[in-house]
Amino acid sequence: MALIVDIEKTLGDFHLKVNFTAEREVMALLGASGCGKSMTLGCIAGIVRPDKGHIELNGRVLFDSEKKIDLPPQKRKVGYLFQQYALFPHMTVEQNIRAGAHARPKNEREQAVREVLHAFRLEGLENNRPSQLSGGQQQRCALARILVGQPELVLLDEPFSALDAYLKWQVELELSDILKNLSCGTLFVTHNRDEVYRLCDTVCVLNKGKSDPKETVKNLFRAPATMGAALISGCKNVSAAEVKQDGTLFCKDWNVTLKTALHVPKDTAYVGIRAHYFTTDGAENAIPCTVERVVENPFSTVVMLQTTGAGRLRWELDKAVWETLSGPEKLTLYVRPEDVMPLTE
Repeated sequence: MALIVDIEKTLGDFHLKVNFTAEREVMALLGASGCGKSMTLGCIAGIVRPDKGHIELNGRVLFDSEKKIDLPPQKRKVGYLFQQYALFPHMTVEQNIRAGAHARPKNEREQAVREVLHAFRLEGLENNRPSQLSGGQQQRCALARILVGQPELVLLDEPFSALDAYLKWQVELELSDILKNLSCGTLFVTHNRDEVYRLCDTVCVLNKGKSDPKETVKNLFRAPATMGAALISGCKNVSAAEVKQDGTLFCKDWNVTLKTALHVPKDTAYVGIRAHYFTTDGAENAIPCTVERVVENPFSTVVMLQTTGAGRLRWELDKAVWETLSGPEKLTLYVRPEDVMPLTE
């Protein structure tokens, strides 16, 4: 599977500009609410028309503004799982799935329906209506309806948003198993970084309508490239920064100069440090601080600290470690050079 997306769409004051490629992988579009994730899926599926650009799937052009190509949704071979699953409430499980097989040859449909009922563990529920299903069963039914149509790409739009918290974990485990066995690629839209970490191979961060370069999930959490990617991946400490001639980084908000072991782009404008990266003993990158507030969680402690600059730091650590420090008023924190993240805009 090869997907190429290079599109723009303006809606009021919002401007979407995304550019990425995807192979046979589970790729996340990660970003805050309103950043354009669902709009991007709509453009790929054919239910939203971009203003300009190009969308291609496995060598087939789905959309091209210059060539005046805009395939209707039913010809794109794209399966779209909406947030609310969009099952037909008046139809049974079997009828819902059969509706997804309408494009297959007539002599294949019944066998295909039987196969997905078995594959998605829906046997025995064929005559139930959506209102009689659990959240996980509804999701499996919706996915079965999509996959019986043999799509070349599956789009998942925040598939857990309709579930209560107690259902999410089980349904996520079930979806993880399904995604591993898909023969096509998957685009997974979410604003939840934990879902990305557990379910996806690669990720493209969307920030205010603009896409960052695609990267592996592992690299996003280890060394995000932009401030938007750092924030959406959970980085709690960011300072404006200036690159010095020796390659060190002057962190303006914290009034300290830090070494980094990571690549420093010429347009580096910020530094990020994850809240659990600090220690109280080290040889490099000392940051003098004053303790402002201590917040106790069930299994961890969050310490809010004032630096010698105008900015603050958040330090998260094990409760037992904090107890050994006996509640100091002043601290010098240290961070390893490999944990100092240079960030561009």
